[in-house]
Amino acid sequence: MKTPHIARVGAGVLLSAALAVGAADAQDRVKMNLASSYPSTLGVVGENIQRLIENITVLSNGNFQIRFFEPSALVPALEVFDSVSLGAVDMSYTTTGFHVGKFPGLVFFSSVPFGPSVSEYLGWIHFGGGKQIYDREYNKLGVQGFQCGVVVAESSGWFREEVVSLDQLKGLKMRFFGLGARVMERFGVSTQLLAGGDIYPALELGAIDAAEFSFPTLDRKLGFYQISKHNYFPGWHQQASFVELIINLDKFHALPKSYQKMLEVACGEANMWMMAKGDATQGPAIAFHKSEGVEIHKWTDEQIAAFRQAWEEVAEEAAADNLLFSEVYGSYKAFRETYAEWRDLGYLK
Repeated sequence: MKTPHIARVGAGVLLSAALAVGAADAQDRVKMNLASSYPSTLGVVGENIQRLIENITVLSNGNFQIRFFEPSALVPALEVFDSVSLGAVDMSYTTTGFHVGKFPGLVFFSSVPFGPSVSEYLGWIHFGGGKQIYDREYNKLGVQGFQCGVVVAESSGWFREEVVSLDQLKGLKMRFFGLGARVMERFGVSTQLLAGGDIYPALELGAIDAAEFSFPTLDRKLGFYQISKHNYFPGWHQQASFVELIINLDKFHALPKSYQKMLEVACGEANMWMMAKGDATQGPAIAFHKSEGVEIHKWTDEQIAAFRQAWEEVAEEAAADNLLFSEVYGSYKAFRETYAEWRDLGYLK
């Protein structure tokens, strides 16, 4: 049986421990605002960021809270990177592809024309030198970033008329993303980069003649089938791509180490989940488009070859003009060359 003195000591120890835990919990309570480039209603892309926020909340026992803001609620959807870099916004859910004019070399971490499968892509980023460049350059800009969602293969455009010859592309005004836009410009296309929610109104009003955005389920969500009845595949410009979570670097370093790791791990899970759901849901969306009178087309081998040649010219010219592009492109190509034999030996064609 405890003596009163021991009981008092034991109670004091327990009280001290409880107060210490409470103080630690209070100290580790963090709230951050997230300005998104993508709406929460945008199918699997919107679901992905909501799941990530929920996962962070659960993993931190509610102590790390992220408040989601829809596109343009805090800053315009295509301007979030600068806002995070300057610290005006804590974090964002976005993509480097929105900054092809400003940081062409960094767009490799979003998507690459005629690019690799998801597994090969992640192999280059995490084990082929890509992440070292990504972290170094983002940190210079005051940002910490994570690949935080996989966009599976896309379609390569919605057109009002069938494209029998690539000569028909000349003079078209088209919404196009990333480095692929530079390829389309080689065929006389006037490209524009619009946020997802701005594409349908631009098509409806005739401000653009054609558009590409994403894979069939997201394209269905935005209603392109109501205006354009010719949908082309494959998405040579985005065989796989990534959305990313970016955080102001000073604010990231101020987080407890456990919260930093939570962001990294939660984004890894987000890549897996979004890739799986993205691939699993495309068949019904294609069937829906067909039921609405959309004609599904595949580019001919000759047309694909023309796009590929144009991409190689764009890439070599950009590498000659931009040191960072040259470094990233060199790292990317070197990894793909060493990976090629394994890909050819290990996988069915």
